Amino acid sequence: MIKKKNFCVILLIYVISIKSVFSLDNDIYKKIDLFGEVLEKINQEYVDEINQSESMDSAIDGLLRSLDPYSTYMSPEVFNEMQTETSGEFGGLGIEVAMEAGVVKVISPIDDTPASRAGIKAGDYIVKINDIQVQGKSLTDAVDLMRGPVGSGIELTVRRVGKKKAITFNIVREIIQIQSVKSDLLEKNIGYIRLTSFNENSGSQIKKKIKTLEKNKAIKAYILDLRNNPGGLLSQAIKIADFFLDNGEIVSTKSRKTSENRKWFAKQGDLTNGKVLIVLINYGSASASEIVAGALKDHKRAIILGENSYGKGSVQSILPLKNDGAIKITVAKYYLPSGKSISDVGVSPDIEISEKNDDFKIKTETDNQLNYAIKLVNG
Repeated sequence: MIKKKNFCVILLIYVISIKSVFSLDNDIYKKIDLFGEVLEKINQEYVDEINQSESMDSAIDGLLRSLDPYSTYMSPEVFNEMQTETSGEFGGLGIEVAMEAGVVKVISPIDDTPASRAGIKAGDYIVKINDIQVQGKSLTDAVDLMRGPVGSGIELTVRRVGKKKAITFNIVREIIQIQSVKSDLLEKNIGYIRLTSFNENSGSQIKKKIKTLEKNKAIKAYILDLRNNPGGLLSQAIKIADFFLDNGEIVSTKSRKTSENRKWFAKQGDLTNGKVLIVLINYGSASASEIVAGALKDHKRAIILGENSYGKGSVQSILPLKNDGAIKITVAKYYLPSGKSISDVGVSPDIEISEKNDDFKIKTETDNQLNYAIKLVNG
């Protein structure tokens, strides 16, 4: 009798579960039917003729944008251009952007590009592209508007924190050559390494630069400049942080599936042999830059100098689609060795030095942050 009763209870739970699944499926199918009905009515009744393919792309992008500012749909054309970007050469203005409250926000201008030379800064809000208002458009649409033939001009109108009036920039599009790693010898005893993005070659290039600089016996410190570096490949961030560490955790990621949670650790062997290390960051330092700066700060391996970083503590994956496009979707959040997430808060500097004025340019006489770092090393 007890066994029969238990069987009935189990069967009842099973039936309820099945009903719940079917109920959930029915709700989804009803929504899909509703979407089809809305699209049909728009096609029949809207005042102007619409491009149904573009409308569907916008709907897909809207679905992804509702998740977070970094998830987005890429058409086949945009996906192809993105693949060119990560390999080191592409056409455009030279800025990394994201959506915030329906407006395109500059994460960072890339060094030696039209946007950087024109004076676009991290944190600027692009409100108008030529005569077209940006608010209400998808990130994909805004990026498409900014792209164009090499040599053609474009007018960007931006809002900048602390400025009452909008600022207009006239920029000429170029083929963007990404030289992600540069190095120099400062004051005859400081190895300076500037990293502008984390692409597939960044780790090997930095390793070569460090080995070359280490041949100079006069070097007593290094400055790693991650300002206006919007990030890139997670694998390269891990590799570069490892160059300056002997052991310990570099970063961990946590996803929806606990089986996919991961941790990465440094291997023994600091390429600089423990020399003084100063890392420069600013609001344009995001994602992979924050992994490196955060790991080195948590292990007390470096002095972090400059301004608070951007605060992008999530990992995106590119998932190709059957139409040769792709979706970029957030699959995990990353955490520093201390267990802290930098999402929306960023990495705070040990020594806060703000950009001095509007004429500020990285690695010039106006670069008060770099000048302070040099004085910190040499007194």
